[in-house]
Amino acid sequence: MPFLITIAVIVVFVLIVALANIKVVAQSKAYVVERLGKYSTTWETGLHVKVPFIERIAKIISLKEQVVDFAPQAVITKDNVTMKIDTVVFFQITDPKLYCYGVEAPLAAIENLTATTLRNIIGELELDATLTSRDTINTKIRSILDEATDPWGIKVNRVELKNILPPKEIQDSMEKQMKAERERREAILRAEGEKQSRILEAQGFKESKILEAEAEKQSAILRADAVREQKIREAEGEAQAILKIKQAEADGIKMIKDAEPTDAVVKIKSLEAFAKAADGQSTKIIIPSEIQSLAGLAAGLDGVLKK
Repeated sequence: MPFLITIAVIVVFVLIVALANIKVVAQSKAYVVERLGKYSTTWETGLHVKVPFIERIAKIISLKEQVVDFAPQAVITKDNVTMKIDTVVFFQITDPKLYCYGVEAPLAAIENLTATTLRNIIGELELDATLTSRDTINTKIRSILDEATDPWGIKVNRVELKNILPPKEIQDSMEKQMKAERERREAILRAEGEKQSRILEAQGFKESKILEAEAEKQSAILRADAVREQKIREAEGEAQAILKIKQAEADGIKMIKDAEPTDAVVKIKSLEAFAKAADGQSTKIIIPSEIQSLAGLAAGLDGVLKK
């Protein structure tokens, strides 16, 4: 009976040990396994069995991209301005073996390397260039860190300057400068607006005068056309009147011609015309011989009639 109990205890112990050495590696994880104190293998995602008392899991490593926010570092620019800059580093472990055995305290190593690299880069730039060249500084730091951490099994994906904190007096000076710049831009915009307003007013006045002159020109043209039309109508009326008079004279001559008057009738008409002429203001009148004889005959006839 004691023997059976011993066997049962041994079986239970073996089962516990076996179950304890069965490991399931989760997604985006890696297990660094040592055998008798020496690196043996790296377990990736899946089911693995560890040899009891011989192998051990030295380190469990996350393969996800990690973000580390380092404390602000004091740096000095080329023009001797001291400022503080804090950085954010995005990195990912690509080789668990190198990460486990490549360097002691990898995060501290990355932090120190970032600080020294940042000081070297900022030391070559002046204050204004530092404030306006974040992308350039980020790219340089990332390139240097990525190359330096490659033997550690780490890939630096991105480095960002989170804050750049100049001294208080520099900040005050920058604020005053920015305020002056804003006031200058405001004055320029106001002057430009007034200029445009005056230009538009002048253009409007000019166009108004042009339109008035054009209207006056059109009015003068219309008046001239009206006067010309009036004169044309008057001339046409006079021409029509003259034409009618001439036509009446021609018709009268034609009627006289068609009537075939005798010489006596002609002489009498001439005498009547002479009588009308005598009513005028002329002091000297020349009487044709034909009318003189006719006047004598008329006088004789008048005497006979009176007797």
